[in-house]
Amino acid sequence: MISATGDKETLFILDTDHTTYAMKVLPSGQIEHLYYGRKIRISDADGLTEYQEFPAGNTIVPSKEHGNLTLEDVRLEMSSYGKGDIREPFIEIVNSDGSMTSDFRYRLFEKKEGRSTADEGEEDMPRSYGSDAEILEITLEDKENDLELDLVYTVYPSCDVITRYAVVRNGIKNDVVIRKIMSTQLDLNPGEYVFTTFTGAWTREMNRNDIPVGGARLVNSSITGTSSNRANPFVMISRKGCTEEYGDCYGINLVYSGNHYESIEKSSSGKVRFLSGINPDGFTWKLSKGESFASPEAVMTFSPSGYNGQSGQMHKFVSEHILRGQWKDRLRPVLLNSWEASYFDINERKLLRLARKAKSVGIELFVMDDGWFGKRNSDNCSLGDWYPDRKKLPHGIKGLCDKIRKLGLEFGIWVEPEMVNEDSDLYRAHPDWAIKIPGKHHSEGRNQMILDLTRREVQDYVIEAMRNVFSSADISYVKWDMNRIFSDVYSAALPEDRQGEVFHRYVLGLYRVMRTLTKEFPDILFEGCASGGNRFDLGILSFFPQIWASDDTDAAARVKIQNGYSYGYPMSCVTAHVSDCPNHQTLRRTPIETRFNVASFGVLGYECNLCDMKKEDIEAVKAQIAFYKEHREVMQYGRFYRGGLINDSSCCPEDHVTWTVVSKDKKKAVAMTMQMMTRPGIKWRVIRPKGLNEETLYKFSGRDLTFDLRNFGGLVNYVAPFHVRQDGAVHALIAKFVKMRSEPDSHEMYGDAMMYAGVHLKNAFTGAGYNENVAYCPDFGSRIYLIREA
Repeated sequence: MISATGDKETLFILDTDHTTYAMKVLPSGQIEHLYYGRKIRISDADGLTEYQEFPAGNTIVPSKEHGNLTLEDVRLEMSSYGKGDIREPFIEIVNSDGSMTSDFRYRLFEKKEGRSTADEGEEDMPRSYGSDAEILEITLEDKENDLELDLVYTVYPSCDVITRYAVVRNGIKNDVVIRKIMSTQLDLNPGEYVFTTFTGAWTREMNRNDIPVGGARLVNSSITGTSSNRANPFVMISRKGCTEEYGDCYGINLVYSGNHYESIEKSSSGKVRFLSGINPDGFTWKLSKGESFASPEAVMTFSPSGYNGQSGQMHKFVSEHILRGQWKDRLRPVLLNSWEASYFDINERKLLRLARKAKSVGIELFVMDDGWFGKRNSDNCSLGDWYPDRKKLPHGIKGLCDKIRKLGLEFGIWVEPEMVNEDSDLYRAHPDWAIKIPGKHHSEGRNQMILDLTRREVQDYVIEAMRNVFSSADISYVKWDMNRIFSDVYSAALPEDRQGEVFHRYVLGLYRVMRTLTKEFPDILFEGCASGGNRFDLGILSFFPQIWASDDTDAAARVKIQNGYSYGYPMSCVTAHVSDCPNHQTLRRTPIETRFNVASFGVLGYECNLCDMKKEDIEAVKAQIAFYKEHREVMQYGRFYRGGLINDSSCCPEDHVTWTVVSKDKKKAVAMTMQMMTRPGIKWRVIRPKGLNEETLYKFSGRDLTFDLRNFGGLVNYVAPFHVRQDGAVHALIAKFVKMRSEPDSHEMYGDAMMYAGVHLKNAFTGAGYNENVAYCPDFGSRIYLIREA
């Protein structure tokens, strides 16, 4: 609920179900931030506003009329440059006279109800939406420079989320230049805060970093032209000592797919300022008379219940107010992707053989990855030439699609529409359509260049090319890839003094392309991909309901990557595949059940050559898919929690990952625990599931699994009546008929007992003996447990 009072002072209170955000207009016209945290009752600003009597020495007062005020030491909703606030500003503008001082002061406010996706124009940035949304627009003005600035707040009560963005308007005859405009600013009282970022690289996405906030400015940003795998735009600010379950935690994200910027610093007075928005590095925007510029929307949530509390609120918000279209709430199919099975070496015969095998194990969707178009036998050519290679697909896309569908499978396809190879018909016809600096050498990534989506004609080409592909057959799924970052940033369609607009105009052009195609093909399930997680953000999720989390399919790496994503993104957005071993990115060997256990907590797929797979692995895959389909709804759309494993106190928590996902009615849950390295002599294991109903009696059980006897090596000789040579023919023959079964963990317990006391699991193998009640859990071992209402 949004309330505004104006009797003695203009006070704004934004309430969600469990949080309050408050601010007031100062007599000088600036807006003071009063509070953001757990829900409180506010009658007026008394006690929340900060006294301003005499400015400290060596500080600036913004005007003679308000000589008691120094902006350097005020919690502000918006800050600018030039009037004494020497902290990092929210906005920087070069005025028509060349000066850079801005003085925005309150003029008026307006309240609105609801926001629809229909409110977005063809070329607009995506924003959150919802009939329950409440909107507050506060207009500030800089009279001397004839500029206006709208601060737009949207409240989503049930999600405990508040969003912000800004719109600047130029009313003067001459141009001004925006050098910086943020989406949100959060000024906090002095305290000990921790800034959490999620950084990485290709195949190493979403590593969590916790950094104490001190006097130096901390920055999380991307200058790659994408939201980037180097630094995701989702960040957290927490009080020192915050845990998964306890403590104050703010989560902030940005609905944007380009260069972003998040900074936090502690001022000389101890106050903390956080900013988030478009990265000002490489950005300028010329604003002529009557024009406006809107920043991307920032998303904020607060929870006093630690990281898990924050995550649950952010997951709910993304699921209800960012995702859209027919696939928003639909169960996602289990797919098989051809990439790691075939790479570029595909043809209709091979693909059909793989599809038949996929059908036999329960796969629902078959995806033809790269290599199907132009003369695409490697990554050196043909990007931009979106017509089928008739040598590989003699009957075209439709011919293959029809045959796949006759097998009872849906059909999907891979595309990379934003890219072009120099060795392509498209580049030979339109070399100026690529982003490069005319007359200068250009750099490439993955042997390709980026199409200049700042240009309308290039956008139209991409739309038409993809329209032709998507309508050529009964296509159910599209994997939309982007396999390089930006370099040599320049658009031949823009004048010299507007080259600072290229990055942002590219993102706007991309959104127009995506909006057009997703509206024209609403039945297609689109999946975003950019070398994996190079563009995993809320902007992409506004068009594509799921994103490929990483090109790394190794379960030991993926469990950490997916754990990182879970802090800000619901698992229904995160796609994950079971792949072959040794893994194609790390050469690591992990158990096939662990590969499934990790992937099943995202949107499950397979990326392996089923035709070459061992019989016992094929049987395991069949059982995995059957289990997943039975519990798919809770695993894709249940409430996700991290943590819950108790082990020996000497164990490093980073060596264990434990997840629980709980159905909305709390009648069913699935828990998973995985260890990295086995520690000798530690047999005691307890798991504490999260999110259960305390008063419900549950049945707790593990999956019934079998393991290859050869995993125990020469230990077979301790029980064999004759000597067995390890890995010899006799060993293989025995293993064919003798299987080691998983330990039968089964209990009936109330929810509170499980969550607070924990469920004692069967002992882990420690070398002292083995029987049916001992858990075989080697390096990278894991288990899934089903929890159902008794």
